[in-house]
Amino acid sequence: MRKRNNSLTAEHDSGDSDPHLKQRPDRGATGPAAGGRHEPGEEQSMGKPLGLVGKLKRIMLWLLLVYVSIPFIIKLCPSIQAKLVFLNFVRLPYFIDLKRPLDQGLNHTHNYYMEPESGFKIGVWHTVPAQMWREAQGKNGDWFDSTFTSAHPVILYLHGNAGTRGGDHRVQLYKVLSSLGYHVVTFDYRDGSPSEVGMTADALFMYDWLKRRVNKDKTPLYIWGHSLGTGVATNLVRRLCDRGSPPDALILESPFTNIREEAKSHPFSMVYRYLPGFDWFFLDAITANNIRFASDENVNHISCPMLILHAEDDTVVPFHLGKKLYHLASQSKSLSGHKVQFVPFPSSLAYKHKFIYRSPELPNILSDFLGTSHPITQ
Repeated sequence: MRKRNNSLTAEHDSGDSDPHLKQRPDRGATGPAAGGRHEPGEEQSMGKPLGLVGKLKRIMLWLLLVYVSIPFIIKLCPSIQAKLVFLNFVRLPYFIDLKRPLDQGLNHTHNYYMEPESGFKIGVWHTVPAQMWREAQGKNGDWFDSTFTSAHPVILYLHGNAGTRGGDHRVQLYKVLSSLGYHVVTFDYRDGSPSEVGMTADALFMYDWLKRRVNKDKTPLYIWGHSLGTGVATNLVRRLCDRGSPPDALILESPFTNIREEAKSHPFSMVYRYLPGFDWFFLDAITANNIRFASDENVNHISCPMLILHAEDDTVVPFHLGKKLYHLASQSKSLSGHKVQFVPFPSSLAYKHKFIYRSPELPNILSDFLGTSHPITQ
């Protein structure tokens, strides 16, 4: 009897024979060491939201760190700001051969390479008037040079920052101007470290090169600048007027007053515009690079007809800057006696920053301003 009782006691202690004892949770124990367990649904509902919030917090902290760091990086390395102004490292469109303007639909355009200064080379396109396209087929640079002696007016086109002379909106403008009977000469600014002085020097070199080739008595020579190219254009024309040889007219498409006001109005600056010290961090960095493009000052030294074209829905160079420049030009003593005209394009047309070439009114605008009639393309 004693042995049987002992065995029964052992079975009771182990609990192996009682199913209720197997399934009952140990409520007094907590933590992994004590064998505590969570229901699967409870673990998912609590773990995932906490993980997501943690990740969002981490992302927000990183964004805040980047946001705070950028002004200090630009202040300490002002050359970064210069690259952001010129964007000469952006060579859009990619994968096109600038030696072959024909690939862009310009079958009456010749490609040149010139050297404005030792060690610097610039690429140039010369598009003849569309009436000459048949003659232009298969011709070399000498033939294209000889066409400058015709009575067809010449436009030296100064494009804006970023991209090349092969940018689509630029090519479309060449086609429009060519169809109206103009020679169009355009070029890409020198490579390397960009500067306002270098860009202006390239433009002056090209102007003098053209001036030596055109018929001085009967071939008008106009300068057309777009966006940042308007700053280059007013720099160039001011120098030409100072030396007593102004161009026949200056056309500014989407211009600004000066680079500080443009930088403050640019959409990229929106996230920092109201930051205390914005001028000190960003605008002073531009000035430290000797970048001014002060068209508002230049108009006081320009003495030739001036036309300003600007779309009201331009978000890159806001419309109010072009209008302000016009008001300054219209009050300039040096421009007194010269035609100064401002042509706005309503927002409903959606021309924005670079599609004014689409305007069906552009031929009439140019004809009225320049006092010329445009030939009908055959």
